[in-house]
Amino acid sequence: MKLNIRRLNKKDLSIAKQWWEAWPEWTAPADDFLPETGIVVEKNNKPLVIGFIYLTNAKVALLEWIISDPNYRGKDREQAIELLISGAENMIKHLKYKYVFSVCRHKKLIDKHKKLGWHADKKPSHELVKILN
Repeated sequence: MKLNIRRLNKKDLSIAKQWWEAWPEWTAPADDFLPETGIVVEKNNKPLVIGFIYLTNAKVALLEWIISDPNYRGKDREQAIELLISGAENMIKHLKYKYVFSVCRHKKLIDKHKKLGWHADKKPSHELVKILN
């Protein structure tokens, strides 16, 4: 069966939360930390990979929180991740953004971005977050 790409919907958030809990060393972000915009790649109506897209008031959108089903090990897993990234690029371009930005620490995911023409800085950065009350 072929892979399908679609926009994120509200029920996908609960699926992503389950995946974050299943992956070691991952903590799910709070619901109100995640944008409502995103992409899902699925096979046979079953989500395989989810990515979230933050839209800004500049010409840049952020592709973040890419998460995959930890139990799916099909031969098309790598293809599904690449389809998510390229599909997000297309969606962002369609929304009239000029740049797409992502923060990533997983080597295989960084390599997929590079394969798709992304630039990766040589020096790693750190994500900094503060909850404002």
